[in-house]
Amino acid sequence: MVKSKKLWGGRFAGRTVGSVETFTASIDVDSRLYRHDIEGSIAHARMLARRRIISSREAQKIVRGLRAIQREIERGKFPFSPADEDIHMNIERRLTQKIGAVGGKLHTARSRNDQVALDMRLYLREELKRILATLEGLRRELARGAKRYLDVIMPGYTHLQKAQPVLFSHHLLAYVDMLDRDRERMSGCLERVNVLPLGSGALAGTTFPIDRAYVARLLDFPRISKNSIDAVSDRDFVLEFLSASSILFVHLSRFAEEMILWSSEEFSFIELPDRFCTGSSMMPQKKNPDVPELIRAKSGRVFGHLQALLTVMKGLPLAYNRDLQEDKVPLFDTVDTVKASLGMMREMVEQIKVRKDRMLAAAQGGFMNATDLADYLVGRGLSFRSAHALVGRVVRFCLDHHRMIEELSLNELKRFSPKIDKDVYAYLTAEAMVRRRRAVGGTALANVRRRLKELRV
Repeated sequence: MVKSKKLWGGRFAGRTVGSVETFTASIDVDSRLYRHDIEGSIAHARMLARRRIISSREAQKIVRGLRAIQREIERGKFPFSPADEDIHMNIERRLTQKIGAVGGKLHTARSRNDQVALDMRLYLREELKRILATLEGLRRELARGAKRYLDVIMPGYTHLQKAQPVLFSHHLLAYVDMLDRDRERMSGCLERVNVLPLGSGALAGTTFPIDRAYVARLLDFPRISKNSIDAVSDRDFVLEFLSASSILFVHLSRFAEEMILWSSEEFSFIELPDRFCTGSSMMPQKKNPDVPELIRAKSGRVFGHLQALLTVMKGLPLAYNRDLQEDKVPLFDTVDTVKASLGMMREMVEQIKVRKDRMLAAAQGGFMNATDLADYLVGRGLSFRSAHALVGRVVRFCLDHHRMIEELSLNELKRFSPKIDKDVYAYLTAEAMVRRRRAVGGTALANVRRRLKELRV
């Protein structure tokens, strides 16, 4: 079976067989670039007219035709064809059908190589702005949650073992700081995305007297690529986005994991709204945290996309190779996954119910005041290492006698050190332990309030 003659087919004696057309076509994936392709083509046509490479009348006809094509696509009336391979050729073919031979002049002084690089940058620039807005929404919701549960005390963990009490608000603000870094990475990526590649041609530039600066102004690009070979073969901006997204998903997955743990019966620190959970087909009592579980799982999907494109890129000689067609599925799916997951996470954070009493009760066990007893002794002249060893013996005694440190009598504590006095008990409460950690970045309430003021919530 053979298909129609290609727009690039002048050099070929035969036509592409159907199996090759099916294998090489990307229109089912890259059709979402139609607006960006049309936007770039309109700017290119206007530049060609400005430089008198085509006439103003021809440019106007091209622009009208392109806008009509956009309306066709948005109304579901556009005749997409896998035979035309991708969105660029589909639009060009349709343009020629609508306005005649003048449509063929649009491709003057450009190649699909710099055209697709432009479309990808226009698309990712637009999506990065949306992602940054959604990211900020989650960041603000976490900060509002910290303000809402400002003085709730919970156990802090290392190695998933109880370590020291912290404010739940301080814990939430840890994720705010993570998202701050994610925002910085995404913003830096946006800066490097915002470079105009059009005008680089297939790889060597063009012989026509084009005005790249004019196109950059029309498309709102602050910078123009400096090397035509690099411009058409560069996908660093996609890799950087996938990398930033992967790190973001490390953070989302960690928080999802904590919500899963905290909502379990064993922890019972929070309750997730029913609307974010599902039941069991067999066990009627179950309430499963499916949404955070799926966010946790989607991290593997995003990580995989980064690895896939790194593998595509690692051995490519300069300049353009068809391998680069494989950049779109990783990019598009990651964009969709990031936006959806950020939105779902924000909705969950907004609606979780915190069980304050359960958190506080958990923060009062597990010898989490051992370090504070050591600090108490340091304040009375012992070296920290000596105090550490002494308190270790206190903990051993408590374990042997099924007691907590604060349950020991003053006489029992003095057996370990005469430096311990009755004021030690006020030193060992969860509230006191949190309050004393006033060093910058610590969990003290004053620090959390200061941070929330900086965040303007």
